[in-house]
Amino acid sequence: MIDCHGQSEIDPKGLIYQAYQIDGITPSQCRSIFLDWALSLPEGKDSGAAIAELLACFGPDDPDHPMSDVLQQGQAQMTNPRRRGGWRARARD
Repeated sequence: MIDCHGQSEIDPKGLIYQAYQIDGITPSQCRSIFLDWALSLPEGKDSGAAIAELLACFGPDDPDHPMSDVLQQGQAQMTNPRRRGGWRARARD
């Protein structure tokens, strides 16, 4: 389990912790913070496992917080990836 009160291996900048401390934070702001968090995750770290740890750390105390919702959405997308478009999806041969 991680330290839920600041920086840790899975929250190296303390972004998720700080998001939970901001009164009146919006879902849009949480998504932006989540993206920054995802980009700062150490290389090779399993993002799905990291999200699960963050939810276990912060979710129970604040299940209605917008960041809890963003983390749950991120976790769902990790387990149910969507097909991406682009030229590779259209290429036929």
